[in-house]
Amino acid sequence: MNRAIEVLPLRRLAELDLNWCLRFNRASERRGLERLFAVVSRLGDGAFWYALMLALLFGLGETALPVVARMLAVGALALALYKWLKSRTTRLRPCARHERVRASVAPLDEYSFPSGHTLHAVSFSIVAVCAYPPLAWLLAPFTVLVALSRVVLGLHYPSDVLAGAVLGGVLATLVLRF
Repeated sequence: MNRAIEVLPLRRLAELDLNWCLRFNRASERRGLERLFAVVSRLGDGAFWYALMLALLFGLGETALPVVARMLAVGALALALYKWLKSRTTRLRPCARHERVRASVAPLDEYSFPSGHTLHAVSFSIVAVCAYPPLAWLLAPFTVLVALSRVVLGLHYPSDVLAGAVLGGVLATLVLRF
């Protein structure tokens, strides 16, 4: 009996996660939104962040080196952490687990927890904005769009994105302390 009581809240959370996943995924039925989120997701693969680092270096010269070095460090840590977590949790993507969830783009790998795109977006943004606060007007909306894109495109549950955001914040905070 106690075991059933312990499992019930977890089941309820899983149901909520799937319900929100389905709601967000319905947005991909609108071609314009699907294209927007597909482009944002593709940029979040790394192109946007590497372009930002190059722009900082070319625009600000040597003064940007410590910030770009921190961004590269947090990126490497994020990559190692999310790959390790995915190999341990092996949570299948919602589009692979539920036929009602439609993937609008091909996933980069098999597992969903945590969202690596979100983890990187949050960590890169925090590091960059701490050094250059005026970048917040660009990076905050882009980071939110990256996170949303992962659920809208059917590749992640909202909890994957939330976990990626929290982990990205923690990693950025750690890197900024050094």
